[in-house]
Amino acid sequence: MSRRILVVDDQEDNRRILRDLFTASGFEVIEGTTGEEGVAVAEERRPDLILMDIQLPGIDGYEATRQIKAKPALSATPLIVVTSYALSGDDAKAFAAGADAYVSKPFSPRALLAKVREFLGPA
Repeated sequence: MSRRILVVDDQEDNRRILRDLFTASGFEVIEGTTGEEGVAVAEERRPDLILMDIQLPGIDGYEATRQIKAKPALSATPLIVVTSYALSGDDAKAFAAGADAYVSKPFSPRALLAKVREFLGPA
């Protein structure tokens, strides 16, 4: 069974890039487009890793991360913030919310895949 990655991003282009990258590498990709949907899908589908954007409709990625990490069944799930919202101190805010890693856009697909593999191993 392949490892499941939840991508939470409101931009279809970003989700497509991540979907193509990770499915081509043997991972299963599930998606959410809002913070609330990301929390709900994480609870329902129990992904092996979560990629979270910060600028989302509804609750932002920081709050979605806090809610996910507060759930006992999801607290150990690796969560990587992947965002273009990369102002000074945003990485610290992401880590304070419970993120396990922080990647700013634009990102190198190879570097992001390597970061995911640090947490999950090969697909």
